[in-house]
Amino acid sequence: MTSMDLQQLPFATDNGFGQRARIGIVVLENDQTVEAELSSLWPEGVAAFATRIPMEDRVTAETLLAMEARIPEAAALLPVRMGFDVIGYGCTSAATLIGEDRVAEAVRRAHPDIPNTNPITAVLAAMAALGAVRVAVVTPYNAEVTGGIVDLLTGHGLEVVAVGSFLEESDATVARITEASVADAVRRLVASADGSADRRVDAVFVSCTSLRAYGIAGALEAELGVAVVSSNLAFGWHLLRLAGIDDAIDGMGRLFALGLEG
Repeated sequence: MTSMDLQQLPFATDNGFGQRARIGIVVLENDQTVEAELSSLWPEGVAAFATRIPMEDRVTAETLLAMEARIPEAAALLPVRMGFDVIGYGCTSAATLIGEDRVAEAVRRAHPDIPNTNPITAVLAAMAALGAVRVAVVTPYNAEVTGGIVDLLTGHGLEVVAVGSFLEESDATVARITEASVADAVRRLVASADGSADRRVDAVFVSCTSLRAYGIAGALEAELGVAVVSSNLAFGWHLLRLAGIDDAIDGMGRLFALGLEG
């Protein structure tokens, strides 16, 4: 300042964004979907803040397992002083292959007193809330990673009656798979299980935070008569419920009318 004095201006403060709940999310370096889909979900007064974790574009067992050591540092970039109500680690396949408990513990190293979740833990909670037992699974992954998803689900008492994959390892390509392609895959798997009472589908799980499904889940449920739960739908629902937000949300499928206990 040269020709006049700088005036000190008065101000007031409030609680800022996220007065009802603040959600922290660790997003994969190459993910182009999870933040965009989740941003359309948050009720008024809920705010999410994201950081990124290094991850190769190729989704293989090796690249997924390598992320475990990076999780605490990435989670620590979500500052404790921001007062988060819940923290989410946003990778279905890595949480599956590393293990839910190990991922949760890695997040707790940065945020020991805050509830945390990930998409596969969220999906298991969602299936329990829906009362779903027989599930069909759509993935974009290679056979090894898809097998890990199926093994985890069956290990938790779910019966996988149909499974299909786009067999695409590039996360950048997966992010551009159209919702119409996802919807057709869901229809194909449900149809493959039709006609057999012991293989009927209670729910379809669309696995991977990069796959888009927010625009089709509600309509597919009405068309097919089964629950449709994507990684991001389950993830967003579980984050909200763990943060104490029990709002019913229209247009996102039957899951969003439910609490954690169904």
